[in-house]
Amino acid sequence: MIKNPIQQNTLIELLLQRSQNQPDKRAYTFLADGETETASLTYAVLDQQARIIAAKLQSMVGIGERALLLYPSGLSYIAAFFGCLYANVIAVPAYPPRRNRSDQRLAAIAADAQAAVILTTTDIFSKKAQRLTYASELENLQWLATDSLAVELADSWQMPKIDSDTLAFLQYTSGSTGTPKGVMVSHGNLLHNCAYMTSIWHSNAESVMVTWLPIFHDMGLIFGILQPLYQGFPCYVMSSTAFVQRPFRWLQAISRLKATHSGAPNFAYDLCVNKITEEQRATLDLSRWEMSVNGAEPVRAQTFRKFSEYFKRCGLKLTTLCHGYGLAEATLVIGGAKKLDLPTYYQIQSEALEQNCAVAVTENQSNTHTLVGCGHPADDAEVIIVNPNTLTRCPPNYVGEIWLKSPSVAHGYWQRPVETAETFQAYVAETGEGPFL
Repeated sequence: MIKNPIQQNTLIELLLQRSQNQPDKRAYTFLADGETETASLTYAVLDQQARIIAAKLQSMVGIGERALLLYPSGLSYIAAFFGCLYANVIAVPAYPPRRNRSDQRLAAIAADAQAAVILTTTDIFSKKAQRLTYASELENLQWLATDSLAVELADSWQMPKIDSDTLAFLQYTSGSTGTPKGVMVSHGNLLHNCAYMTSIWHSNAESVMVTWLPIFHDMGLIFGILQPLYQGFPCYVMSSTAFVQRPFRWLQAISRLKATHSGAPNFAYDLCVNKITEEQRATLDLSRWEMSVNGAEPVRAQTFRKFSEYFKRCGLKLTTLCHGYGLAEATLVIGGAKKLDLPTYYQIQSEALEQNCAVAVTENQSNTHTLVGCGHPADDAEVIIVNPNTLTRCPPNYVGEIWLKSPSVAHGYWQRPVETAETFQAYVAETGEGPFL
C-alpha cells in the first residue's frame, strides 16, 4: 500500500502545512535565461499569493467553474494554479496564444472546458488584442491578470469545503488523434501519485529539483512542480525555450545548484550529447545528480548508453537515468525504474513482435528489437495485460493492452461519459474483473 507520508487529503492542506511550519523556506526560484535567478517564492509568499488570487476568483466565478491558465513558464503560473485550488475552481493549464498564428487546440480546450475565466499576466493581458487575432474564441471570456491584484484581497479568502475526491485540474490530452479530452484529476489522485514517486525516487527535504519541463504538461506540473512541494524541497524553474536554445543550461544548473532530481523526454538527453561541447562538459560536476526520469515519449537504450558514456567523466552515475511510463489518465506515473537500480533491457525477435509475441533472443542474433524496462507499478496498483479484441487476459509472452487499477487513475474525461466508460471502465470478459483503465 502506498501511504501518504504527509497525511494530508488535499493540496491546500499541504501548502498550508508548509507555509505554517516552514514559512521562510524558499520553494521555487525562477532562472530567467536558464542561468540567472530573478525571482523566488517562499512557502508563506506562495500561500499569500494563492489566497489573493482565490479571493478574487471567489468574487468572480462559482465553485467548480473552470479557469484557463495562459502563462509562460514561471512563478506566476505556479501562483495561479494554487489560486485556483484555494478557490475550488478547476484549473485548466494551457499556454498563451501565439502571435499571428491560429491555434485550434487552444480554442478547442477553452470550448470543451467551458472556461469561465482566463488567468494570465499583466503583460499578456495588455497585448491580448494582438494575440487574439487568430484566437477570437477567447476574447469574450472574463480575463484576470493575477500579478496585479491587491495584497489586501488575501484577508477575504474563504477556505473551500473540499476533500480528496474534489477535482484539482483538467489535464488535456495532446489531441494528436482527435479533439483534446480533459482528464479529470483530483487532489487524491495527485497525492497518491506523489507518494508513489517518493517511494521509487527517494526524494526528501534535502533534495533539489531543476526543471525546464512545460508547466502546462502533466510531467512538468506534477513531477517538476508538485513533487518538490510534496516533500518540501527547493525547485529551480527555467523555461523550455531556454533549454532548447542552449541545452548546456540544464546541466549547468544541475551542476551549479547541486541538484539531485530532474527529468526530461528522451530527445533532451540526445540533445545534450549532440550540443554540449567537450569544453562545456569539462566544467560540469554531476556527482550530486541522483535521479532523472526519462519519460513522456518512447525511451531508447541507445540514448541511455550515449548519455551515460558522454557524461561519465562529470561524475554522472549509471543509475541516475530512471526510465518511466505513464499517461495523464493515470495522473502521471504508472511505472518508474527505482533510483539506484541499473537499467533493464529485454531483447526480442522483431518478427515475433509484429505477431504480438515477445520471444527473447541473445545479443548476437539479427533482426532484434530492444525494449527498455520502465520499472514497477505501485504496490497498491494492479496491472494486467489484456487482448483488446477478446477482452481476455493474455498468456505469458503475448503483447496486449496495459490495464490498470490504482488510486492514481483519474476520474474520467470531462463531459464525455461515453469515452469515459470506454477507457476508464473496462472489465475482463471471462471473470468480470474491473473496472480498469
